[in-house]
Amino acid sequence: MPLTDLWNTAPDQLREKQVSQVIAFAGKGKLRDGGDASSEFRDFLSLVPTSFLSRYADECLTTKFEDGGLALQDVVNQIGRRLGFDVVDGSYRGAAGKIGFDGIWKSDDGHAIVIEVKTTDAYRIDLDVVAGYRQALSQDGTIRAKASSILIVVGREDTGDLEAQIRGSRHAWDTRLISVERLTKLIGLKENLEEPLVVRKIRDILRPQEFTKVDGIIDIVFATAEDVLLAEVATEDEAPEEDVDERRPKFTPSAFHEACIRRIESRVFKSLIRKSRATYASADGSLAVLCMVSRSHIGTGRTYYWFAFHPHQRDGLLEHPEGYVGLGCGSENALLLIPIRDFDTWLEGMNVTQKPDRFYWHVHILHEDDRFLLRRKTGYDRVDLTKYLLPNN
Repeated sequence: MPLTDLWNTAPDQLREKQVSQVIAFAGKGKLRDGGDASSEFRDFLSLVPTSFLSRYADECLTTKFEDGGLALQDVVNQIGRRLGFDVVDGSYRGAAGKIGFDGIWKSDDGHAIVIEVKTTDAYRIDLDVVAGYRQALSQDGTIRAKASSILIVVGREDTGDLEAQIRGSRHAWDTRLISVERLTKLIGLKENLEEPLVVRKIRDILRPQEFTKVDGIIDIVFATAEDVLLAEVATEDEAPEEDVDERRPKFTPSAFHEACIRRIESRVFKSLIRKSRATYASADGSLAVLCMVSRSHIGTGRTYYWFAFHPHQRDGLLEHPEGYVGLGCGSENALLLIPIRDFDTWLEGMNVTQKPDRFYWHVHILHEDDRFLLRRKTGYDRVDLTKYLLPNN
């Protein structure tokens, strides 16, 4: 049975397995260029939670097994995909007539990063060879020389010798270096953000930068902090306090989100991978879900829920053949799953917040007489959302 089928039907058989054991389940159990094990393993990596990628990378570096370096290459390239790059997998081993790059990560603005993965920096890297890959890729039209760079991903954090080697070479302005651990932390940061412009700034860290002027770094720090702060206040700052006479304690957002996503997965029959703080998608890109949660607000004998819905979230869902807005009302047991094309028709009647730096719609839901109603502006009818409530089996 292919790894992806096993994961979809009996994930517990793989959940606690080490990466070497997972590979043994794939095809003929050996990672080889063009082999079925490689294809199955890469497809499997596209389905697992990001925490698995971090664990697998650590196992590749700390546990000796035959395909450890090859598996790390696949894990690193999957991290590139999770960061939002369009990734081309490279070859495991050099061969005549082939360009021996480990991966190519392409941004939506056309910039391409040639990836070189090393499990250790104990040996000097021939930077001329890696730069030769970049030049060859430029000559055959795969990338553009002036819109490309090199990123070396190494298994250790103590990279002083390699840093000195890069600084002293003629490739210093085209090459950057990052440890596997810091790369996995970067994707963790990305998945806790929501604003696409901030995520793009995070990806730009991996490109060569001129750091005499540090404005760009400061921009990233403040944009990231602001995105996190807005997430905390967006659904609270517009709540009609005059209606509310009791506020219940907040749920833990991560646990609440994940519980909702598990229920949605069982409904759509697909594994969903986290793309941002609230957005999830299937590995093949055919389906996307925006999952938002709200605590309960009690007022005048009725229960209310508030959510903030942003234009970039709408646009992102509409890019997929199938998109849904998931609204967790108080807990995962009251979960609405609404097709984006239905939801989009109701936006005109919703209240909005318009500020100099952002704009969003208020999704205000009233729970009354076992019904969930979308409350909109004066002159617009309420929308009965009860039919979108997922049943509690």
